[in-house]
Amino acid sequence: MRMLIFTAVLFILLLLPIFLQAQPGLPAAPSQAPIDGGLGLLAAAGGTYAWKKLKDRKE
Repeated sequence: MRMLIFTAVLFILLLLPIFLQAQPGLPAAPSQAPIDGGLGLLAAAGGTYAWKKLKDRKE
């Protein structure tokens, strides 16, 4: 009986670290790309180009 208890305790102590290993946390949020400056300038240039094309078409 004593050997059975010793074996059970030893088995539990050997397997306990496997169950207690912490999983890695979630990765950090990716950094967001700033699209305000370049995209706004590109949209303004496209709008100006379209306005000029429409203005030249009327003349």
